[in-house]
Amino acid sequence: MLAELRGLNEECGVFGIWGHADAAQLAYYGLHALQHRGQEGAGIAVKDGSKIQVLKGEGLVNEVFSGDKLHDLKGTSAIGQVRYTTENGRGIENVQPLVFRSMTGTMAIAHNGNLINAKDLKEHLEKQGSIFQTTSDTEVLAHLIKRSSGSLNQRDRVKKALSILKGAFAFVLLTDEGLMVAQDPNGLRPLSLGKLGDAWVVSSETCAFDLIGATPIRSVEPGELITITDSGLHSERFAPAADRAICSMEYVYFSRPDSDIDGINIHMARKRCGKQLAREMKIDADVVTGVPDSSISAAIGFSEESGIPYELGLIKNRYVGRTFIQPSQELREKGVKMKLSPVHQVVNGKRVVMVDDSIVRGTTSKRIVKMLKEAGATEVHVVIAAPPLVNPCFYGVDISSDSELIATGRSMADIQSIIGADSLTFLSVEGMLDAMGRSASMKNCGQCLACFTGEYPTDIYADTVLPYEKEILR
Repeated sequence: MLAELRGLNEECGVFGIWGHADAAQLAYYGLHALQHRGQEGAGIAVKDGSKIQVLKGEGLVNEVFSGDKLHDLKGTSAIGQVRYTTENGRGIENVQPLVFRSMTGTMAIAHNGNLINAKDLKEHLEKQGSIFQTTSDTEVLAHLIKRSSGSLNQRDRVKKALSILKGAFAFVLLTDEGLMVAQDPNGLRPLSLGKLGDAWVVSSETCAFDLIGATPIRSVEPGELITITDSGLHSERFAPAADRAICSMEYVYFSRPDSDIDGINIHMARKRCGKQLAREMKIDADVVTGVPDSSISAAIGFSEESGIPYELGLIKNRYVGRTFIQPSQELREKGVKMKLSPVHQVVNGKRVVMVDDSIVRGTTSKRIVKMLKEAGATEVHVVIAAPPLVNPCFYGVDISSDSELIATGRSMADIQSIIGADSLTFLSVEGMLDAMGRSASMKNCGQCLACFTGEYPTDIYADTVLPYEKEILR
């Protein structure tokens, strides 16, 4: 369902390229492909020799880089980010890439994810004299790198700093020495490596590779640091790889259907989830419809498996601008009708199966069920192609409290009554993993299931700083 209506948002998308004459232009196209991951800010930093220039602003990619603005960004390497922010993270100062200049060199950083121990690290760094210019977790890495300088080379300083971070992160860093790419030890956030001729590219999703004509090579491994220079690509570990735990919501909702993550195509994964959901439940109905856009694949799968015809029962208005992304519940509710419209001739007099990817607060589901019934649907059966969201996320998805989640502490009957559906069914965790082609063992399934099961792959509270970390913070 529509993230801006539900308050379910992913932090951002990152892109990087090394060794191409049109680096800034290709970064621009890459960010366009990742626009679904963040609509509140965008930025590109370009390296021309030893000089790093940055252009960023609040708004959509085409708004930030309108006119001839890109012409001023010259260089053969670039990194960029599209950003979604929480209420406390708004403001131009938090739009990335962040650029840091010092006597030892210049560095630009863009980040996707959330650091569990950012607050703790900031407190220690401030006690040692660090001054933070933003509220972003990303700035912590820059201060840690600077603190760890000593006699170490830049790559070792970055490795040492990354080893202290806890939580979910996919970093791209543009430095005097090259392009650096890092993935957290659990691989919670998606990050892929590709090639465009002799140039290397990296992106949160492979859909950006398709747009610029690059060839996907592989996913960046958990705990891996990749350094790309004119001499080539160097890979090493800054931390041992933990159990792979890519965010399940990437497959369920966030990623574009044409992206592949960890070797799994998003459209096909969602379609298999829809098929599995149809196998887990039996229902008599006349028509299946999906909530645009992320639920369409699952709805097609549900229709194929159940034999109930698929129809476009809901249409998305694609011309409602980003200004509609609002924090208040009242505005979210008003926005449903601006974003979605029922097709009366499809649903009138029909028993409708409404397939959705997830339910967060339930407000939007309630409004859509009501719209379908007002359009003449005799029954509306809500089927969700994912398990119930019952736990908050600490890794970059904007669900900070379980009080925001309708499924927490409520029975299926209670939720069904609240949203006004004639029936409500969620996909089982086991069924989702089976549809993804994952291991039946939830502990080592390759995905983070925390929002469904409450089993977090990392510590979720800020830890005290360990003795070996104090070497940097002294």
